[in-house]
Amino acid sequence: MLQKTGRGLLTLLLLVMEWTRPGLLSPLRPICDLRVLDHFIKEARDAEVAMKSCREGCSLSESVSVPQTTVDFDVWEKKNGLDQAHEVQSGLWLLQQALGLLRTSVTNTALHSHLDNSIRNLLSINAVLRSLNIQEYTPPASAAGLEGTWRVSSATDLLQVHVNFLRGKVRLLLMDAQACQQDVS
Repeated sequence: MLQKTGRGLLTLLLLVMEWTRPGLLSPLRPICDLRVLDHFIKEARDAEVAMKSCREGCSLSESVSVPQTTVDFDVWEKKNGLDQAHEVQSGLWLLQQALGLLRTSVTNTALHSHLDNSIRNLLSINAVLRSLNIQEYTPPASAAGLEGTWRVSSATDLLQVHVNFLRGKVRLLLMDAQACQQDVS
């Protein structure tokens, strides 16, 4: 038994070493299809609808910081791509923190799967951003110093912000991502 386990571990180790061998790593292919984001938006809406129909065990235990969802297009377009990416990534981080808190305060088990899914989708959006060569975001120690935030105290408001943020700033960033621009000559 131990010999079989040892062989299996050795095989796994060799596979991992082969995949991580310098010079052979293939970069992530950019994920430019907005249907991926549309799927995440649909699931965020599903969570919002489920929350609106919830009657018990579905409240937020304390108010949370969330990103502003309004977009002044003139201001947005004047920002450089790095500033836009930072704004979206900080918003995603805020939403992840807020949804995590909501998940711990909600006792309605029917909502747990929606909230877990929403949190996973935010992590997936971060992976999409990495595939577009957008620099990794380092979250602050607390949300207190972040610009462009406000506080919500209801679960329904939080989930509405989640949907609107995905539909707004995240969509704008992905639509204009440099890695997705077609080279027309």
